[in-house]
Amino acid sequence: MSKSHPVQVIAVTGGKGGVGKSNVSVNLGIALAQKGRRVVLLDADLGLANIDVLLGITANNNLSDVLNGECDLRDVLVDGPGGIKIVPASSGTQKMTQLSPLEHAGLINAFSELGDQIDVLIVDTAAGISESVVSFLRASQELLLVVCDEPTSITDAYALIKLMNRDYGINRFRILANQVRNEQEGRHLFGKLARVTERFLDVALQYTGIVPYDEAVKKAVQRQRAVLDAYPRAKASLAIKALAEQVDNWPLPSSPRGHLEFFVERLVEV
Repeated sequence: MSKSHPVQVIAVTGGKGGVGKSNVSVNLGIALAQKGRRVVLLDADLGLANIDVLLGITANNNLSDVLNGECDLRDVLVDGPGGIKIVPASSGTQKMTQLSPLEHAGLINAFSELGDQIDVLIVDTAAGISESVVSFLRASQELLLVVCDEPTSITDAYALIKLMNRDYGINRFRILANQVRNEQEGRHLFGKLARVTERFLDVALQYTGIVPYDEAVKKAVQRQRAVLDAYPRAKASLAIKALAEQVDNWPLPSSPRGHLEFFVERLVEV
């Protein structure tokens, strides 16, 4: 891999399940691809993968096959909507939820096979704060935390921020309000989270906007399509495009943090 090629590594996480982070991951990837970025989406829910189901994709191989040495990462990559590439994980495989840091690194190191073919790596993490989730969050350059207006979403997001800040020194988190009615509700939700973190933690939360509640998302899920692909003019689709505009302008990392080698090194350290 070229040492001079910066890769944006964005972890999309949520603390709790059901906040819509996989939908955000998929559609953000498509929106960035529409802007000319070469996007790979890693389904990092290693034991309960769902990206392939969400999109109705049949994968012949998955990450467990790479780990077992049965195939290369190139054999696992599948074409997703809008020109993105997807690395599917396995489902119902407990072993994949208990990988050692070295095994995590081995999986990510497989990305070096792709050479300079990646501009953005989106890591769709599992729910919760397991060692696997923490490993991927520590290694990523950007943490996009998806929250919705439910008490459990706020408390779980706070727990995740607290853990990453106090144990690993991470102090910048980008917050996306999902499934809210309007911008005002999104800012109110962000404010609730910001007040509690400012009181107890030394962190900087950055508001990245909203994805409004939209029946089109539900319809797209039922059709096993990405909403940006099935309903490009839907409210949620337009909001994701606006998010992609922001992401496209986030500063590219300088060496060494901007390279997949750094991602691997951080995973080994965990």
